[in-house]
Amino acid sequence: MKKQIPNIITSLNLLCGITAVLFIVSGDLITASFFVFAGIFFDFFDGLAARLLHAQSAIGLQLDSLADMITSGVVPALVMVQLLSLATTGTYLDISHIVSTDSWNVSLAMYVPFIGLLIAIASAYRLAKFNVDTRQTSGFIGLPTPANTLLILSLPLLLHFQSSEVLQRIILNKWFLIGLTLLSCLLLNAEIKLFALKFKTWDFKTNWFKYIFLLISVVTLFLLKFLAIPILILFYILLSLVLPKK
Repeated sequence: MKKQIPNIITSLNLLCGITAVLFIVSGDLITASFFVFAGIFFDFFDGLAARLLHAQSAIGLQLDSLADMITSGVVPALVMVQLLSLATTGTYLDISHIVSTDSWNVSLAMYVPFIGLLIAIASAYRLAKFNVDTRQTSGFIGLPTPANTLLILSLPLLLHFQSSEVLQRIILNKWFLIGLTLLSCLLLNAEIKLFALKFKTWDFKTNWFKYIFLLISVVTLFLLKFLAIPILILFYILLSLVLPKK
């Protein structure tokens, strides 16, 4: 039973992702976001539990990727679809309207939101590479899918909780959203080495940059709230790039 604890935690991640999908397709991106936060929380602790309980397994690895594909692959793609729909048509996507309407009379703008689905494809490819890439045992090559998910989810949260005229003009600009979609697909699979927040030891000398990143993250989140998320992800990438490569 002890060896199944990490898989149970991973399954909770999957459950959160599936629940988030239901809220997204109904147009409730905010509730979906909090389910995703819970899913990412479980995603972090399933690996930690596996290491502490010495319960790593091939099945656990595959289950983890399958859960991540939903929570950190399908979910951000659908959020981007809904944001693009809001930016181009003024409302969230109603797929039944497209299906029931004469295809010749449907505006091309109705299909723009589907560009967001590229994130799901890029996430799937990134997760598949991670499972077979022996270089990613202590760090990452390319932006991890949970980090990319947080980046995408920060947009509806900013619109809802920290809305301003400037933010609305930026976030609800279709070209900004299309550009961000393509950028996230690129970052997910880029050959850039990024550190992982995994602690083999707790000494400061070995992990100083992780402690600094966590401290800055806490302070920035306290001061800027959801606006801190894209800033911290950019900082995470820049910090990884300037760290000496091992």
